[in-house]
Amino acid sequence: MVSRQVDEQIAGRFPVGQRLRVLDVGMGQGTQALRLARAGHAVTGIERESKLIAVAQEALAAEPEGIRGRMRIVEGDGRDTGVHFLPGSFDVVLCHGVLMYVEEPDALLAGLARMLAPGGLLSLLVRNGDALAMRAGLAGDWAGALGAFDTTAYRNRLGLEVRADRLGTLTDALAGIGAPLRAWYGVRVFTDLAADDAALPEGDGDLDALLAAEERAGRTDPYRQVAALLHLCGVRG
Repeated sequence: MVSRQVDEQIAGRFPVGQRLRVLDVGMGQGTQALRLARAGHAVTGIERESKLIAVAQEALAAEPEGIRGRMRIVEGDGRDTGVHFLPGSFDVVLCHGVLMYVEEPDALLAGLARMLAPGGLLSLLVRNGDALAMRAGLAGDWAGALGAFDTTAYRNRLGLEVRADRLGTLTDALAGIGAPLRAWYGVRVFTDLAADDAALPEGDGDLDALLAAEERAGRTDPYRQVAALLHLCGVRG
C-alpha cells in the first residue's frame, strides 16, 4: 500500500521519467530504497542498525550494476542528516516507521524538511495515535482498549515501548517546518490484527480484493481515520 501511495504522489508531482534524488531515512532492510533505485532514481539510504545495513547491502549486491550504481548506503541517525548532506539535496525524503522511536520528533522533522529542494516531497509513515484502542478492542482486550484512549504510548510487535502520532499534531508540525500536508492515507485499516507471518490469501482474486479494499479504505473517511498507520505527504514550499 505504501509503495503505491508513494508512487502516486511522485507521479502527481514530478515529470514522468525524471530521475529523482531520494533519501530514505531509517531505510531498514532497504525495501523502499531498492524499489526506487530499480525505478531509475538516485537513492541514498541512511540507517543506524548494523544488522539491517548488512541485509540491505547483501540485497543491493545481488542487483545489476546499473542499480548498484544508483544506490548508496550511509550508516547514521536520521537526526544527523545535516552532517551528511547539504540542505536542498533531495527531491523526495522518506521517513517510514521511524518517528515512533523518537521521543521528541520536532527536530528530526525540521532536519528532514531542510533536506528537501523546493517542491520536494516528504513521506512519513507513523503509528496512528487516534486509533490505538482499535487493535486491543478488536482483540477483546477491553482493559487495554480503555487504557489506550488517553495516551500515545504503546507496545509494538517487537515488545518495545514506543509512541504514536496524531494526525492533527503532525499536520501542525509539517506546516511549521515549511512542508505542509498535501495528502494523507490510512494503512492497515482491515488487516492490523493479521500475524506478521500470516499466509497470503490463495483463492482466485482474493489477494487483489484484499488490496483493493485496503486501498479504498486508506483514502476514504471515516475508515482511514482508524487505520493502524498513517501515511502523510508534505510538500516543501
